[in-house]
Amino acid sequence: MKQLSIIGVGLIGGSFAKDFRELFPKASIVGLDKNESHLTEALSLGVIDKAGDMKDLSDSDLVFVAIPVDATLSLISEILDMAGEHTVVVDAGSTKASLCEAVAKHDKRRHYLAAHPIAGTEFSGPSAAIAGLFKGKTQIICEVEQTAFQLQEKALNVFNAMGMRIRYMNAKAHDKHIAYVSHLSHISSFMLGKTVMDKEKNERDIFDMAGSGFESTVRLAKSSPAMWAPIFKDNKEAVLESLNEYIYNLNAFKTLMEQDDFSGVFEEMQQTNRIKEILNGIPHNNK
Repeated sequence: MKQLSIIGVGLIGGSFAKDFRELFPKASIVGLDKNESHLTEALSLGVIDKAGDMKDLSDSDLVFVAIPVDATLSLISEILDMAGEHTVVVDAGSTKASLCEAVAKHDKRRHYLAAHPIAGTEFSGPSAAIAGLFKGKTQIICEVEQTAFQLQEKALNVFNAMGMRIRYMNAKAHDKHIAYVSHLSHISSFMLGKTVMDKEKNERDIFDMAGSGFESTVRLAKSSPAMWAPIFKDNKEAVLESLNEYIYNLNAFKTLMEQDDFSGVFEEMQQTNRIKEILNGIPHNNK
């Protein structure tokens, strides 16, 4: 490959650029980002070779879109308009159904590959980019049959070379499942952080008493609201469904305690301990 264009040079886009450079050291990496400071930082860190614009997309072998889902929805048609004959456009958004619907009738639909790498950290910006972030992580691909075979193969070869595990899924099923295992986790983390901060007006007490359990549980609350609020909006129906079930379980647990049914509390926790068996065979994913 001769050129990669990254739209959004933050954690995900920057990490992809780092791994791409390792695979294709002679290729040019072009960065596009509405945040000029991000472009300047990405250049200074060597994450990208130059700052570009939409005209660069036509000369790119691969365009990797790593911006908030609402921004992707507003730009995806223009991005495809600018795609060259041999350009494959891949997005890394956490929701897929609305994007697949948005491009369904686009003249260059076959240049688009709907993807979601299950990888990330709670940090953002070019300085958060990590080489090897995607190794061993799952890359979910939706509606692969809608992408031209040669172009999907081009992208899949890159993903495989980065060490990603490919899984194919229906776009709506993806959005529903990811609401439970990712979106709900972030909401829980944000709201736990809010609950403690609202209660503990003296913040020093939080930091003095917080153990590793609290720290690991609220880690996701450090994630960017600019990225996550649009995700919750786009996946509203599935997120609300997962929230309703979560709230039901919280209330049931609360009722057991109110009734001094601590054998019931023990049983609930013991049954949930089975999650260790489920997760033992799954590589650690952060996003």
